[in-house]
Amino acid sequence: MNAIVFSFTRNGAKISLKLQKYLDSCGFATGIYTTRRYRDLNPALKEISPSLQLMCKEAFSLCRLMVFIGATGIAIRSIAPYIRSKTKDPAVISIDEQGKFVIPLLSGHIGGANGLATGIAAFLNAVPVITTATDVNDLFAVDEWAARHNMSIFNMQSAKTFASYLVDCKKVGVKSEFPVRGPLPKGLIMAEEGPVGLAISLRKTVQPFVETVVLRPRILHLGIGCRRGTPMYLIEELVVQELKKLKVTMSVVKGIASIDVKKDEEGLLAFARENSFPIRFYSAEELNAVEGIFTPSAFVAKTVGVDNVCERAAVLDSNGGKLLLRKTGRNGVTLAVAAENFVVDFNE
Repeated sequence: MNAIVFSFTRNGAKISLKLQKYLDSCGFATGIYTTRRYRDLNPALKEISPSLQLMCKEAFSLCRLMVFIGATGIAIRSIAPYIRSKTKDPAVISIDEQGKFVIPLLSGHIGGANGLATGIAAFLNAVPVITTATDVNDLFAVDEWAARHNMSIFNMQSAKTFASYLVDCKKVGVKSEFPVRGPLPKGLIMAEEGPVGLAISLRKTVQPFVETVVLRPRILHLGIGCRRGTPMYLIEELVVQELKKLKVTMSVVKGIASIDVKKDEEGLLAFARENSFPIRFYSAEELNAVEGIFTPSAFVAKTVGVDNVCERAAVLDSNGGKLLLRKTGRNGVTLAVAAENFVVDFNE
């Protein structure tokens, strides 16, 4: 379950039943909860237990979305003790018990609450109540755009200054180490320096503006091979060491790839779990089909049927991306790093 809906009245419970179907169609696994008085309206409804406060505490760490159908004050009092930061909190939305208004309360941009509220309002034939300054002024929202394009944000304080400049009708700069396609949003100009701006880079040390918001696209793919029984810490040790040489961190890694004979390799699986990285395993046939010049190994070819695992896996997983790090190894672990072919498009 990654979405949870709370209701407190009969009509609210009925709305939650409709909403569950909509949210599930959006890819959520949704649980709907109401008070003991209304849980018998439908078998899908579960009782709020042992208390709303404790359920909210758990939901804050487990769910991407929380919806309260009832008075906004109930939602605010329930979530207040657990609010951490806009980069970590789930999307929180309040809907009145007649289903007339849909109000994003928390994580409007990064958590996607504004977009979800708009979609829910359209589904319920309700009015979305959006209050974020960039949205009501029809301006570019850097945190929302970054979240939608799977980018990490460095320096959230500068992101606030960036937004305030746009709201005050001041120009903000954009500098990108990737190609930029299409027109820039209103208020943004390409620039090499200036008081406030946005830098799109894999490295957070890029600071061309006095106040710089750095957006780092998650586009790196790790191709990893290892000896049977290699522990997780040896894999992590090599990855951290080589990423440091590239002057990047694991925050820009999108996934891990290896050969399918390693799909039960516990150290590799543990490394993926520990860092919440998706991991994909490819057959020798798939790896052999990857085009490019790779570092060959007769021993590897004889053992697993392909002359190079890590480089081929990284390139394949990045959809034909560029190798930033060719095969390197230590303590029975081999690593290669490839970057997707990334283009900045503010209109997507």
